[in-house]
Amino acid sequence: MADPHALEALRVRFARALNAARPSATAPDPAPFADNLLTRWQEPQRRYHTLAHLTAVLDHIDELAGHADDPDVVRLAAWFHDAVYLPDRSENEERSARLAERALPEAGVPAERTAEVARLVRLTTTHDPAPDDPDGQVLCDADLAILAAPPSAYAAYTAAVREEYHFVPNDAFREGRAAILRQLLALPTLFRTPHGRKEWEATARYNLAGELEMLSL
Repeated sequence: MADPHALEALRVRFARALNAARPSATAPDPAPFADNLLTRWQEPQRRYHTLAHLTAVLDHIDELAGHADDPDVVRLAAWFHDAVYLPDRSENEERSARLAERALPEAGVPAERTAEVARLVRLTTTHDPAPDDPDGQVLCDADLAILAAPPSAYAAYTAAVREEYHFVPNDAFREGRAAILRQLLALPTLFRTPHGRKEWEATARYNLAGELEMLSL
């Protein structure tokens, strides 16, 4: 069960981002929308894509906010980016984007900003923002920042990912995970913001290479 204080802190963060993204704070109460999302983020099938991941992404967006054009829209995208998450389904990002497209207009967010949130959510399918897409760069870097975690946190991350995919046989999981790691390591850069490249790139590559070596044993 999540800490009530942590949940309340997240409700406050959601309300702050929502109010900043809509023209009037007298629009619908943010609380029901926050609670719906918080319920989704606490579903039992989740091991990595949990409230801890959401909180970490929000914290990293705060860290990167100076690189964003519209940081509150990026924050809303973080709330929705894994709001629909079933490990055995491949369309989670699309379904999450559609949830944003339904919920945000009801919450009073204008059409243009709703569309931008949905675009950003869909971008987390590839984590490949364009050079002229600072908001996409901030969201993707925040989502991938776990790759640069200290050793114990990175080990906990990889263990949680394995738990989410418990239904995949070991050999198949190792093969699939190794392929993902090789794809990531082949990228010219994992992070697109100046901060991400400076602070996280080297550590993330070290972690990925180490994990790939372990999978190859």
